Amino acid sequence: MLAFVVHKPKLVAKEKPMPKLRPRWALLRVRLAGICNTDIEILCGYHDFRGTPGHEFVGEVVEVRGVSARARTRWLGRRVVGEINVTCSAYGYKPACVFCRRGLKTHCARRTVLGIVAHDGALAEYLALPLENLHAVPDAISDEQAVFVEPLAAACEILDQVNIKKFSDAAVLGDGKLAQLIARVLRTKLRDVVVYGKHEKKLALGRLVGVKTRHVQGNTSDTKRIIKNYGLAVEATGSPSGLAVAQHLTEPRGTLVLKSTFHGPAPVETWPMVVKEITVIGSRCGPFAKAIALLRSGKVDPTPLITRTFPLAEASRAIRFAQKKGVMKVLLKP
Repeated sequence: MLAFVVHKPKLVAKEKPMPKLRPRWALLRVRLAGICNTDIEILCGYHDFRGTPGHEFVGEVVEVRGVSARARTRWLGRRVVGEINVTCSAYGYKPACVFCRRGLKTHCARRTVLGIVAHDGALAEYLALPLENLHAVPDAISDEQAVFVEPLAAACEILDQVNIKKFSDAAVLGDGKLAQLIARVLRTKLRDVVVYGKHEKKLALGRLVGVKTRHVQGNTSDTKRIIKNYGLAVEATGSPSGLAVAQHLTEPRGTLVLKSTFHGPAPVETWPMVVKEITVIGSRCGPFAKAIALLRSGKVDPTPLITRTFPLAEASRAIRFAQKKGVMKVLLKP
């Protein structure tokens, strides 16, 4: 099969053997894959990953191993999306690690992560995942919508981590792909959601769905333009400088949710957290079922965020394009 592998700082095309299946795993033909900022950070050395990146996808089940004939028939041909953390139970490890026993499977001590940690990802014609990771895609959801399920689930995770009823409004710092999805998810629960960002064209996408916007430069010297503080603020800039600005955005005794992942350290002063007694929450993967429900209900439609779709064979060109100013979601179609 055709796949792309990390050869820092770029992607390189490679003919690879088809993935081998463990019992209760599925072989998936990738129908559509998304390029994420994490994929770009991987090219910079994030997690020192050397395989095939890509963790946002919608696929079709073409083979299943180690299940009954009835279960195999039920799975074959289904459109699916897949959770990216592969845990103890999928590998058959016994006893399960302490985090799996506590129900914290996204923090499994032995986990691999699709396209990020020791597990080849979706920038390929095929990939393999355990059945327990798969979620069927309803017919009412298009491939272009379904490819957003993983990042949309990450946005939904915030609603599981904070009591949203405590807040009358919220701020999102950043105007990129994940920040846009976070704003849309928060908007389903709050009347006022304000996105602070550097790019006017990206901010305009938020205004189309009723999100308020503020144009800032995105550095600490620009905090004077932030004239309001919020009880709930979400940092989703993908930049090392974002945390400092986000602290200024958060009111005393407020809650600050951190979403950015990037390669390298972030300079930070901790005194604002202490003096303002801010609650800081790290936030990563989220509930796929809730993301799928949002798409099916029509409350969130991420397709306006798609800038361009490339053939898989042009993945190297596509990831360069994804790094250009003003570009939002870039997709790959095998």
